[in-house]
Amino acid sequence: MNSTNRLPGLDLLRSIAIVWVMLFHSFLLGGLGPNWSWLSRYGWMGVDLFFVLSGFLIGTQVLAPISQGRRLSFGDFYMRRAFRILPAYLAVLAIYLCWPGFGEAAGMEPWWKFLTFTMNLTIDYARNSAFSHAWSLCVEEHFYWLFPLLAVVLLKRPATWKFVLLSAGVVLGGIALRAAIWTHGMQTDPNMVRNWFVEDIYYPTLNRLDGLLCGVALAAWKTFRPQVWLAARRYANLSLLGGMLMMALSFWLFEDRTGILGNTIGWPVLSVGLGLLVFAGADRDSLIGKRNVPLVGWLAAISYSLYLMHKATYHLVQEQWGANLAGAGFLAFLAYAGSALLAGAALHYTVERPCLELRGKIQELRSKRSALGSI
Repeated sequence: MNSTNRLPGLDLLRSIAIVWVMLFHSFLLGGLGPNWSWLSRYGWMGVDLFFVLSGFLIGTQVLAPISQGRRLSFGDFYMRRAFRILPAYLAVLAIYLCWPGFGEAAGMEPWWKFLTFTMNLTIDYARNSAFSHAWSLCVEEHFYWLFPLLAVVLLKRPATWKFVLLSAGVVLGGIALRAAIWTHGMQTDPNMVRNWFVEDIYYPTLNRLDGLLCGVALAAWKTFRPQVWLAARRYANLSLLGGMLMMALSFWLFEDRTGILGNTIGWPVLSVGLGLLVFAGADRDSLIGKRNVPLVGWLAAISYSLYLMHKATYHLVQEQWGANLAGAGFLAFLAYAGSALLAGAALHYTVERPCLELRGKIQELRSKRSALGSI
């Protein structure tokens, strides 16, 4: 999304998501202390917010040309995604591989699992947790690979019932799959000697489709029922309130993060709550979308690079100054987070942004060639 048409509400949500994730990963540093632990406890939900945002934005990119009777350019779509995701990701992966002391843990999955975006499917979390936060990028990549193809096939003969049926299958199938895995895990390894919650439920793609689906549903609504979408925008603030209430329910469902309640119905409830927030954020007149909050746009712009860099930066700062920061609680986290911001900004300005600018130039050149060819 270009800076000229960025939505302040979505930037705010994206900024909240990355800060929330960073707070959650403070457990690597010993936590925030008893007075601040409430800030980090549910920070893993920030990734699910990223999923809903991604489903909405990518869903809109894919569905818009199809709804207008134009052919979806797979080459253009995958080129855009490659320039967006790969340069910064590969740069950070190279650092992890070439600098053993860079990683936040001693062990790391083989390089080919990261290059094929399959590390989230077969990870040995106890031994290889370095750069493990790349699991969410694997889920995103699988979505990028499959969703455009699925959309083109389903929309050859579009019908609402097809989307409803597919959505119900994804949600109910996810609930059933997670319930089966959880039941098997509790029967065979109730003390979780092997972290089967992370390896078998939390990381694998098939268990994490709820948020992406919710985002796509919003995109389909906006694209194929634009008048209804515009009419519903008057209730954006009500959607914001509903999203907050659904989030409160999600907190209760996930009070035991590894329990059966959260890992069955918790994921779809959480995704709907986040979807309501995204709907509110997509409206420029809502409480969270009507004004630009200072630095929020910048934080949203560097959020991807910051996500890639923050855990390793935590580790490096702890190695150098951990003894001086020990016991400082939230103030220590601010020092770690500030360092991560610097590292994320450095990656953004040296790798991510130049590659996005190159992508823009390539797209402009291709558009000119296409225009000349049509003369």
